[in-house]
Amino acid sequence: MAQVTRRPPSGEDSPAGGSQASDRVRHRTVQAGGLEVPILEAGSGPLVVFLHGFPDHAASWAAILDRVAQEGYWAVAPAQRGYWPGGAAPDGSYRIASTGQDVLTLIEALGREQADVIGHDFGAAAAYAAATLDPKRVRKLVAMAAPHGRQTMNALVTDGDQQRRSWYMFFFRTAMAEAAVEHDDFAFIDRLWREWSPGYELPDAERAALKETLGAPGVLTEVLGYYRQLFTPPTDEATQALEARAFGAITVPSLYLHGADDNCFSVEVSDGMDDLFTNGFERIVIPGAGHFPHLEQPKTVADHIVGFLNG
Repeated sequence: MAQVTRRPPSGEDSPAGGSQASDRVRHRTVQAGGLEVPILEAGSGPLVVFLHGFPDHAASWAAILDRVAQEGYWAVAPAQRGYWPGGAAPDGSYRIASTGQDVLTLIEALGREQADVIGHDFGAAAAYAAATLDPKRVRKLVAMAAPHGRQTMNALVTDGDQQRRSWYMFFFRTAMAEAAVEHDDFAFIDRLWREWSPGYELPDAERAALKETLGAPGVLTEVLGYYRQLFTPPTDEATQALEARAFGAITVPSLYLHGADDNCFSVEVSDGMDDLFTNGFERIVIPGAGHFPHLEQPKTVADHIVGFLNG
């Protein structure tokens, strides 16, 4: 395994001045899709939506929101469905097509016809789905750490190394998952971060904030619903058709970022995904980064995002 230097999300690789950046990020709620969705936002101008994954939350985007806002954009990071008390999916669905529709609904709720969409992990899956379900609403797409299409499922079937990396997906489907994840102040979550981003340590305050999100009443069970529905095909034909579209070709200009040392999804899982992008695609592998490149190397990631949006 390659040696990785720890990269804190402040100082030399900070995109926008550390704590000062978070001071410029605003908090409020927006009514969208039958939910009062908590959002973080900064700046004004063309809309850019940032989508978090697991185990993560919207707050991890704060510094990059500020940097993108300074470039003349309105940067918004919503909580994904299920990630706050009262935020359980109204229809009970944590499927990819449903989270993609959430993106489109939020764009409309914010009063815009179109947005750039940036997603990490499950947020990347939601971004892909939004772009396939209604490409007119997505101007440009940036995804991180989660390949599009059947790449991941194929790796889970054929690649023993990826099967070992993805053990948690199957564990989360068991009845003991909640107790195991919550045990010893979410030590399970600490372990995932250590394994997925070797050499990186999430600062104590940010780690505590993440655990507060996951430990809020009812949240963990809802969040595990993403995994409990992941391998179960929908039963009705309408949802089947929607999901087929969500895994289809991407017709908007797209950028894909993946950490070279990602121990959640090997970078090799994203090989060949460019075949599904029909309107421009670039894949960038970030040396020295694991599964959370937006936190491990925020300036590098922000530079790539801003360059792509402005290009």
